[in-house]
Amino acid sequence: MGSQEVSNTDWRGKHVTVAGLGVSGIPAARVLNGLGAVVTVVNDGDDDRSRAQAAELEAQGITVRLGDGATLPGSTELIVTTPGWKPDKPLFAAAAEAGVPVWGDVELAWRLRGQDGREPAPWLAVTGTNGKTTTVRMLASILEAAGLRTAAVGNIGVSLLDTVLGDEKYDVLAVELSSYQLHWSPSLRAHSAAVLNLAPDHLDWHGSMAAYVADKGRIYEGNTVACVYNVADAVTEELVREADVEEGCRAIGFTLGTPGPSQLGVVDGILVDRAFVTNRQKQAQELAEVADVNPPAPHNIANALAAAALARAFGVAPAAVRDGLRNFRPDPHRIEHVADVAGVTYIDDSKATNTHAAEASLASYEPIVWIAGGLAKGATFDELVTGCAGRLRGVVLMGADRALIREALARHAPEVPVTDLDRTDTGAMSEAVREAARLARPGDTVLMAPACASMDMFTNYNKRGEAFADAVRALAAESA
Repeated sequence: MGSQEVSNTDWRGKHVTVAGLGVSGIPAARVLNGLGAVVTVVNDGDDDRSRAQAAELEAQGITVRLGDGATLPGSTELIVTTPGWKPDKPLFAAAAEAGVPVWGDVELAWRLRGQDGREPAPWLAVTGTNGKTTTVRMLASILEAAGLRTAAVGNIGVSLLDTVLGDEKYDVLAVELSSYQLHWSPSLRAHSAAVLNLAPDHLDWHGSMAAYVADKGRIYEGNTVACVYNVADAVTEELVREADVEEGCRAIGFTLGTPGPSQLGVVDGILVDRAFVTNRQKQAQELAEVADVNPPAPHNIANALAAAALARAFGVAPAAVRDGLRNFRPDPHRIEHVADVAGVTYIDDSKATNTHAAEASLASYEPIVWIAGGLAKGATFDELVTGCAGRLRGVVLMGADRALIREALARHAPEVPVTDLDRTDTGAMSEAVREAARLARPGDTVLMAPACASMDMFTNYNKRGEAFADAVRALAAESA
């Protein structure tokens, strides 16, 4: 059965297999069960937590098969998968052979919009290697400043299924989409969408950079008003050129430089719009000041321009862009100022879990004592170190894959002093901060932008950031 043949409105008796328990699989199973589908959940794991989750679902009449995520149930007409399941799983090969479509939870949410008869809210969608969450939250802040009923949803942590099926009515949704989610979203068609940037990430899941880029590019398919791209990242513009969009949909660029026609950019400290004005050749509309962006780091100004472009595509007035940016407060652990101690500024960017994110952080300060290391996820660090070497006062390394960074530093910044902490316990952060303080001079920035994942030492990047902030505050108390 092809994906278009699965009814949007009558799910009664449809045999649907949900691949994976967890934050998206369980809600999908419950929603489909509530719509009358015959639901079977398959899951690779068979541990205590999985058994407890299975018991709750089985009490609602949902079949759960634990420890067997490879076999396709014989009656399956549709698979709904959680984003974490790789495309090369045997279950999906069996589905392809049987002609069974595979959707993600985002695709399911897209198909279920308007189930209650209400006009569904348009989606303004954002993807990219870095900056997605910040941009989506900036966008939601701008939309709210315009008086629109909106929510920041999707990969940001708020379930799209809950949003589209909930009681609250929205005028427009600001939607963060990961490459995983886009891979499994064949019919998604946004009002307008942006790809912020592209750098190697999640290649173990996608199999290649080309496949990763192609999945990111799916966000442009069928756009009706605007495809927003990054002028500084030619691949994002190429994805717009390749996209099959609605007639009249426009390519809108954003740049940290002076914008050309159909672009947003920066002139003399002002964010300006030369895309959504009457005369793009001669006119420029002031939107906000760089000082209205919090924090005004270059990559964050780029995020603000992308958010502004999507908002303007939706018809938002310039004053609302300014007010929305002024009202926005970044999430913790994203280039977050922790304290100034003895003339040294301490910045927590624990969210910089890959080299591309760390590169943006390192470009925002000078001189820097850099705290880095963790799980490299297959990354290499030569390009990152080459780009930031001239900004470095010193480096403190910790974590499982710190040797990869140390070796890159030895090759490309041999004059920079490096402290290598041969430990991966959580207490290493306190020592790292003290070592950084020893290397720093008044006027320097100690920047914790690890360029690596955190799970070798911490539960997640939030816990890593909290450990850094706690260590900085302890240092400040001693210095008081």
